[in-house]
Amino acid sequence: MLSRRQLYELYWEGPDSVIRHVESLYDYISASEPPAVVSLRRTVASQLEVIKKLQARVKRLRHQLEHQQCLSHQLRLRLSELGSAVGKDSHNSSLPPSTDPPAARRTRSLRRRTGRRVGAQPGHRGSTRRRQPRPDQVVTHRPAECRGCGAPLAAAPVTAVRRRQLIELPPVRPLVIEHRAESRRCTACGAETKAPFPAGIRAPVEYGPGIRARAAYLHLYQLLPYGRTSEAMGALFGCHLSAGTIHRITAECSEALAEAEARIKDLVTGAPVIGADETGLRVAGQGRWVHVARTDRLTHYAYSPGRGKEAMDAIGILPAYTGTVVSDALGAYRQYGQSRHALCGAHLLRELTYIREVCPEQQQWTEPLAKLLLDMKAEGSRVRAAGGHEIGRERQAKFFRRYDRIVARAARLNPAPGPPRPPEKGLPRPKVPKPARKRNPAVALVKRLRECREQVLCFMTDLAVAFDNNGSERDLRMVKLQQKTSGCFRTALGAERFCRIRSYLSSARKQKQPLLAALERALEGQPVALTS
Repeated sequence: MLSRRQLYELYWEGPDSVIRHVESLYDYISASEPPAVVSLRRTVASQLEVIKKLQARVKRLRHQLEHQQCLSHQLRLRLSELGSAVGKDSHNSSLPPSTDPPAARRTRSLRRRTGRRVGAQPGHRGSTRRRQPRPDQVVTHRPAECRGCGAPLAAAPVTAVRRRQLIELPPVRPLVIEHRAESRRCTACGAETKAPFPAGIRAPVEYGPGIRARAAYLHLYQLLPYGRTSEAMGALFGCHLSAGTIHRITAECSEALAEAEARIKDLVTGAPVIGADETGLRVAGQGRWVHVARTDRLTHYAYSPGRGKEAMDAIGILPAYTGTVVSDALGAYRQYGQSRHALCGAHLLRELTYIREVCPEQQQWTEPLAKLLLDMKAEGSRVRAAGGHEIGRERQAKFFRRYDRIVARAARLNPAPGPPRPPEKGLPRPKVPKPARKRNPAVALVKRLRECREQVLCFMTDLAVAFDNNGSERDLRMVKLQQKTSGCFRTALGAERFCRIRSYLSSARKQKQPLLAALERALEGQPVALTS
């Protein structure tokens, strides 16, 4: 043991002397330590290394187990989907009702029961046919003899008159107007001058704007094929138009509406909120598409060979649009980052219905989420009816908390499968069953609900945005009805003409314009001025 003086001497000799002395002390202590303690320390160190290796192995096995459980869950969902009688139709997917099998063609609305009786509700004003004060024809019926004694009543006084009116159509026949243009010779100079025919009369015999408008109305709005349009024109108006004449009228109407279509396109592009959707169309035996962009007052149809972003760029509305687009979950819409996007609530409700029917255990989150969406919709309707412009902040925060809790529960039940790590030596590599390789609809929906929260709930934060995109589906329904009644288009030009004229007619109808008068004005070169 060194004294205090010896320690000071070591200190003044420098750091090297101190270090050498400390090392010698450490060697002395190690040499004097019992062998059992040294062995124990070595054993503890080796066991710690084993524990670290075991912990790493347990972590890898836990990851593989989670991956296998996720695959098993997906396989169970897929097998239940294949083995059950549940299939996709119009009530649980975006498929149109026309594709439903005969056994499934029944009304299954997503609306909740209100408890009210069927029919008009208290306070409904109703409507009825009113008597005309000045009828076109009056027919008087007089009793011939007394029902008591049989005496004649020709000279008897009138005590009362009861009135009933019958509304009837007169016999309809074409009105033939012959225009005669005279030529006269001047008595002063001898020159001959011909009177011009009115504008629009170019052929020896042709149909006027009234007949052409009715033919276009039956063919392009009521969607009758060429043959049935010709038959209807003959039966109703006594005008037997050929299919070629109806085709020429369609071409003339489309040409006259070129500027009106451009006007509709500009108005839709400037609207604050629009709905967008697309549907398939058969043209010349091939699959093509019709895109719609619409508001409550305007409809723009566009024919395109494709469905995705390239087709939407060619149409030209969405690339220049900066408002809010309500659409389904098609990824092409969300590629337009300058716009705000809202997802259709009706599509979400149908997806939730399908997942619940395929796998009943998903009911613990699908039903609460469907109820929450409908509660949000009802709250927005209540605020709008009261004249408000937005739901209260506290109420919104409560809805958001409920939404986050339900989505978190759904995520725990449907974990997203991660990439499997390579197994440790000696462990078999997990095999993924083929049915489980298909994308799980529940996992995909949960991912969308988490990543697109603002788009799903846009209708709640902004009451100007509709809850669903049913308006676009209603507008596209006419395209499917045209295929059902008339079949496919033979040329792309015919499909383009149809879309242009239907854009004009649908917009005019939304703005309460009489369609026959609108068609007559279009064929005369003066279409109805549409507004936003």
